[in-house]
Amino acid sequence: MRVLVLAPQPFFVPRGTPIAVRALLQVLSVEGHDCDVLVYAEGTDPGIERVRLHRLPALPGTRNMPPGFSLKKVICDAVMLPMAAWRMLRGKYDLVIAVEEAAFIALMLKPFFRVPYLYDVDSSIPEQMDDKFDLPGWLRRLLEGAEARAARGSIGAITCCRALQDLVEGYAPGLPVQTLEDVTLVTEALPEAAPEDCSFDEPVVMYIGNLESYQGVGLLIEGFARAISDGHHARLVIIGGSETHVAEHRALAEQLGVADQVSLLGPRPVERIGEYLAQASIVVSPRTQGRNTPMKVYSYLDSGSPLLATRLPTHTQVLDDEISILVAPEAADMARGIGTLLSDPALRARLAEAAQDRVRREFSPEAYARKLTGFMSEQILPKLAPTTG
Repeated sequence: MRVLVLAPQPFFVPRGTPIAVRALLQVLSVEGHDCDVLVYAEGTDPGIERVRLHRLPALPGTRNMPPGFSLKKVICDAVMLPMAAWRMLRGKYDLVIAVEEAAFIALMLKPFFRVPYLYDVDSSIPEQMDDKFDLPGWLRRLLEGAEARAARGSIGAITCCRALQDLVEGYAPGLPVQTLEDVTLVTEALPEAAPEDCSFDEPVVMYIGNLESYQGVGLLIEGFARAISDGHHARLVIIGGSETHVAEHRALAEQLGVADQVSLLGPRPVERIGEYLAQASIVVSPRTQGRNTPMKVYSYLDSGSPLLATRLPTHTQVLDDEISILVAPEAADMARGIGTLLSDPALRARLAEAAQDRVRREFSPEAYARKLTGFMSEQILPKLAPTTG
């Protein structure tokens, strides 16, 4: 099968959706499908067999593309539309896989090229924009209508969490939908040697990810400061974030009087995630907004360290009290959770073991491949049979 993948992101870069796109392409490659992938200018070629990258031009003012909605993204997506049409004019594709807002491009081109598309839903665009801009009701309803139309125009959808599957099924009852949870990025035994910038004597509370406001890292710093003031001894290590966000969170730590106990290391290569996770006594996902489960959660669960997360649907669709400590998205409860784990080694060990067992059963690369190949063979490929050679 020949597949055109429309992925409106920098690729490859080590963050959420691009990592998910890479996992999708790796499975398609192993299954023998040939993929052309249209992506933004930034990023490196991951070197996947049967996968050819086609990049948008490096447009002025669009470097350093942030996650989520931005004017830079709007500009790049406007250029992606004619480039997608050109690719479809030149190549005979059996299927388009449209990631996030690229579904609107696939929907617009479908009447002209008659190529069906699979909608890859990694987030809800209206929800994401509402969280960021507090949209007026009429505009959110307009965006929800557009998102629903994109779902109904597809031949099926894949989502990264159950909440998004429910959303798509509400938009398009009867549409084949498969949830493909993200998987652990910890692929080997965790190393014993600590990285030079992450070697500490005290227990380490660790966060890895971007520092956008919805991630709740400010809440984490506030909760950590309260736990320190309660007499607990630990270090907070924060990995990731732009220079601006790192500076903002460093200022918050100084304001709260815990700058000496908070280390903001900035970005680190995704390939080294295991080295850093091996130094953690506790891993934390303090997210306060969003519907999809953070990708980091799956690596956290496989890290051998207990996970502390906010008790919100973004987490509870995957996490429960058997494999994590769940707290209210409030500084006082965050401090309570940190303190509980720091003071109870047996609890830490029990949660970490249960979490790793859950990963092996449900969130491994093997489980991801099994779900995707089953969905494609049972639900999607039969619909393409009349045109697929």
